Amino acid sequence: MKPRQMDPAAAQQEIERRTRRAFLAMGSGAVLGSAGLAALLAGGAEGDIPPGLRRILGFNEKVVRSALYSNGHLVPTFPTSAVGEQKANGDVGIDTDLDPAAWRLEVVPFGASAPSLALTLDEVKQLPRHEETIEFKCVEGWSTVTQFAGVRLADFTAKFAPGSAQAACVGLRTPDSEYYVSIDMPGALHPQTLLAWEMNGQPLTEDHGAPLRLVIPVKYGIKNIKRIGRIEYTEHPTRDYWQERGYDWFAGL
Repeated sequence: MKPRQMDPAAAQQEIERRTRRAFLAMGSGAVLGSAGLAALLAGGAEGDIPPGLRRILGFNEKVVRSALYSNGHLVPTFPTSAVGEQKANGDVGIDTDLDPAAWRLEVVPFGASAPSLALTLDEVKQLPRHEETIEFKCVEGWSTVTQFAGVRLADFTAKFAPGSAQAACVGLRTPDSEYYVSIDMPGALHPQTLLAWEMNGQPLTEDHGAPLRLVIPVKYGIKNIKRIGRIEYTEHPTRDYWQERGYDWFAGL
């Protein structure tokens, strides 16, 4: 059957009809889209992010925590032959020269208002050593297989902050307090979460967080704070550097 032929006048009328309908549809879509965007951006910003967008991040966090996350979930590990050269991203909180002899790790147990301990690296190293070769992932989209060695944060908590496992969160910050993170307690106590002093078989360099950094493979690199100067166990989240700049607080993989 041959296609039906339209005369030129009828064809022009059909084109105009369809154009008007498409324009109205696009206009309605634009209005709805603008209204939705306005709703997301309405209200005062929490840090650098509007509350509507923050609610979306919070919803995503609840889904991950309730449906996907558990301490029985371990990230994949790799042979040391797969190790690559990791970028030294970020120098906030570590841009001054390190004096290893003067460095101390302050510990504020759950319920305390001030540090109860100021530990040397040698004192931290008294705990059982643990090694792991994992894929370190950055929110920028790159990842590198990296070997770390240190002590499990769960073992550290049991030894130096007994009773603090009942806290809801752990806050960590650099000695100058310029960089700071807050992590959930399940993430802190995850068996692959380390306080590490070694990377790829060598002591940490200053660029990578010497003398002691957090390694939490179930979260993006923004939570893996370098040069830790203070650990505090809290009932509520403490300040978090990148959350204040619009990133997801949970930052889970």
